[in-house]
Amino acid sequence: MALQRMDNVGIVVDDLDATIAFFTELGMELEGQTLIEDPWAARVVGIDGQRVGIAMMRTPDGHSRLELMKYHTPAAIIPEPAKAPVNTLGIRRLMFAVDDIEDVVARLRAHGAEPIGELVRYEDSYLLCYLYGPEKIMIALAERIG
Repeated sequence: MALQRMDNVGIVVDDLDATIAFFTELGMELEGQTLIEDPWAARVVGIDGQRVGIAMMRTPDGHSRLELMKYHTPAAIIPEPAKAPVNTLGIRRLMFAVDDIEDVVARLRAHGAEPIGELVRYEDSYLLCYLYGPEKIMIALAERIG
């Protein structure tokens, strides 16, 4: 089989430090951070003269990663609407399994998280909620119950 794994999901942000702090509070670990402005990177993504700060965040189990990118040059393009609803085409949210959803929501609110809907119980299986994090990144949290 050619596919080995999904390596990471890339997210372009404006405030890299705040986004790192948010995902660190969620429980992810900062693997590393660097500035990329080499010609090879421009050839890969098709943007000449790019200068981009990169932070790689890893889940505690080591299986999933987020690549957070802050474009210094050229500036990032801001899509409209910034808070697209969950039924908008494209990647809409990232979902994370957590141990104590109420505690996680409270800690993330201190980092600017905004609830989208309510904390809801799904049968006797999960507690679920959706939040906007920094940069209006939509995340979902799921706590297995029962």
